[in-house]
Amino acid sequence: MSTQDRWLLPEGIEEVLPQEARQLEALRRQVLDLLATWGYELVMPPLIEYVDSLLTGLGQDMALQTFTLTDQLTGRLMGVRADMTPQAARIDAHYLKSDGPVRLCYLGPVLRTRPGEFGGSREPLQIGAELFGYSGPASDAEVLALMIATIQRIGIRDVHVDLGHVGVYRALAADARLDSEREARVFNALQRKARSELEPLLSHGVASDARRRLLALLELSGPADTLPRARQELAGAPAAVAKALDYLEAVATQVARQPAAPSLHFDLAEVSGYQYYTGVVFSAFVPGQGRAIAQGGRYDGIGKAFGRDRAATGFGADLRQLARLASMPGKGRLAILAPAGNDAALLSEIARLRAAGERVVQALPEQEAKAARIGCDRRLVEKSGRWIVESIK
Repeated sequence: MSTQDRWLLPEGIEEVLPQEARQLEALRRQVLDLLATWGYELVMPPLIEYVDSLLTGLGQDMALQTFTLTDQLTGRLMGVRADMTPQAARIDAHYLKSDGPVRLCYLGPVLRTRPGEFGGSREPLQIGAELFGYSGPASDAEVLALMIATIQRIGIRDVHVDLGHVGVYRALAADARLDSEREARVFNALQRKARSELEPLLSHGVASDARRRLLALLELSGPADTLPRARQELAGAPAAVAKALDYLEAVATQVARQPAAPSLHFDLAEVSGYQYYTGVVFSAFVPGQGRAIAQGGRYDGIGKAFGRDRAATGFGADLRQLARLASMPGKGRLAILAPAGNDAALLSEIARLRAAGERVVQALPEQEAKAARIGCDRRLVEKSGRWIVESIK
């Protein structure tokens, strides 16, 4: 690598410069404070750990996203975390060992082998909240409401929330008696809502009623009347389908009662991550963004590998992505420029301003500090024997 190229970073890896760093830190504090008011305890899992623990319950997709290396102390394979959810599950199952509900949250960088979208980041700043130990709709409703409140606290408006339940697809696929290869192909076509691909896949070896119900999923999306339509269109399906629809309705009803809750959109063809999720799934979208800005759902059983088979539901998002969409950037006030010197009264005033939360930059001796260049919009000046702050015009 030439000296001219040494400043280059790997694709999908970026530095955070001062202005964006201030914004991210302000939003980080706001979000963590919000999660705390809902009773979620902050945990800080390690950046790297053994792969067999790190990938528990996450499936092949996350294995492909995880950087691995050999531990020089033990010879065991280690991985850099690509998702903090299983780490939170391990903490709940192995360290906390509570019999009741446990609420945990986290915020930190994760590293992935490839970006989630073209030109995207391979080092998201993951914010997440997980609720362990309760399997009823109230826990899914709480986590979904918290996801919405987090997005709104950051200042993002016009949020569109999609709700689905992977149990609907699972029951219909089992009823259609699809082998594993064809089920994978049906899943991929359904995920892309590709009717032209789905119809031929179901055209042979599948009973007509089972085929009709699977194809109906493509049209079962929309506002609140989607669920009554689903009950009609999926009549005759296994009992697990009606149970999933009732559960989904209970979650949506509770979320809709929250203050400032956005309208909810149902999509029964939303099956992304169905190998990982076990129940309700939800995603948040905003205009102009093709991908979800936050998503989550129920993933019961992830703690089984750690010795405790616990109910679990949660959500996650990339704080960097949310920050870029924020209508309230949270930059805070600019700084105050103080003159160089060791005058006791000057130093005392600088200390007082900093203690009050102001940013104060003191010029260095023989330095001609340009206020705007170092982010100052005010100046500390001495007038009539007193140090006062005045605006820089």
